[in-house]
Amino acid sequence: MTDVYVYYFMRSRGPAGEMSRSKRRATLETIKNMGTPVMESQIVVDYTEVDENGFLIGGVDDELHPMEERWAQIRSLERRAYSRDCEAQQLSESTDGSRKYMLSLESRELRNEAQKLRKHRADLMTDELGAMIDAQFFVHLGDNFIA
Repeated sequence: MTDVYVYYFMRSRGPAGEMSRSKRRATLETIKNMGTPVMESQIVVDYTEVDENGFLIGGVDDELHPMEERWAQIRSLERRAYSRDCEAQQLSESTDGSRKYMLSLESRELRNEAQKLRKHRADLMTDELGAMIDAQFFVHLGDNFIA
């Protein structure tokens, strides 16, 4: 399995030793010598989304715009599904049939979740576009009334 758990972490900064949250998530192995993991921030990503130092590359961030956040989640789900597909292709049906079947199920579920997020992202985009159009319409009407 190629899933990796990553977390934000708290570390001391400056001479006073004030605590600050990391800007990037990292694996527990990476965090152990740098600070204390924020367990509530745990997310699951594919191993290809973690650099050689154990830090999440790009990915999901609490401060991302909702569209960017959804896209990062979709990308991660697709990568995790692809990893399962690749692993399943290397297995023999006769000797590893049940493992191959489970990987196939997991891949399908991950892709279904990605599809739900795609729809949610499209709905968010539609709502934002509608709000922008409404705002421009009312501004235009306001100009007509002033003139």
